[in-house]
Parts: sequence; structure tokens; C-alpha cells
Amino acid sequence: MGAKLGQAIGGRARGGGDDLVEAYEINVTPFIDVMLVLLIIFMVAAPLATVDLGVDLPASAVEPQPRPDKPVFVTVKPDLSVAVGEDVIARDTLTATLDGATQGKKDERIYLRADKAVSYGDLMEVMNLLRNAGYLKIALVGLDGRS
Repeated sequence: MGAKLGQAIGGRARGGGDDLVEAYEINVTPFIDVMLVLLIIFMVAAPLATVDLGVDLPASAVEPQPRPDKPVFVTVKPDLSVAVGEDVIARDTLTATLDGATQGKKDERIYLRADKAVSYGDLMEVMNLLRNAGYLKIALVGLDGRS
């Protein structure tokens, strides 16, 4: 808390004594200092919070969902060929083959499998083909990683 000295009037302090007058102003300097230190700490810590690690995604540790009666599997093989069910097809016939496998129901879930050797970009190309064909419910299939 700060104090102000009274002004001298005729050689004497105002108020008639040696009393100090209290200042009712808040000193915000320590508050500003603390806020600047916190700002610096968060600026340094924020880039460290991001994770930049290589991951191996094919295994999953969640409970498997109940399997439908006749699931439709689209498989991307290591040589980038595409198969619907067990039949290898050309990429340009993917829409017609899926329409036949799902009886034209575009809201049916398509299960997409890919080998570990398939790059992410190649997998995204197949997913884009599925989306362009109108199949928006795509489930990625992986190995059960629970031990």
C-alpha cells in the first residue's frame, strides 16, 4: 500500500500532525509483471504441446462393433489394385460394382481395408472415389490390437 505525504502549509503538514495520508490507488505493476511472465510461459509451452511422431495406425484397441449380415469390403492391395469383396476390379468400375453389391443403397456403410504398404495419399484417392460415387459412410478396418 502506498502513502502520500501531506503538503506543507505554513511549515506544518496539512491535517495538523505527522500522519501520513493513505493512497487509495491499486498498484497494478506486480499484476502486469505476473501476466507477462505467464504469457511468456504459454508462448514457450504451446509449441511443445503438439505431437509430431510417426504412427503405425492399422491396429485398434477399441471394442469391435457388431458386424452387419453382409458387409461390403473395399480392399486396397499393396500393388494399389482395388477389390470389392474378393473380386479385383478396375478403379473406373468401382461405382458400378458397389452399386451392384449394395443394391443401389448409397447410405450403406462401406468397409475400407488397406495394406500397411499403401501410402496415405493412395488410400485417400480410393476414399475420394467412394465419396464421388455417393458412399459417404466409410469405415476403416484394422487389426485388433488389444492384448
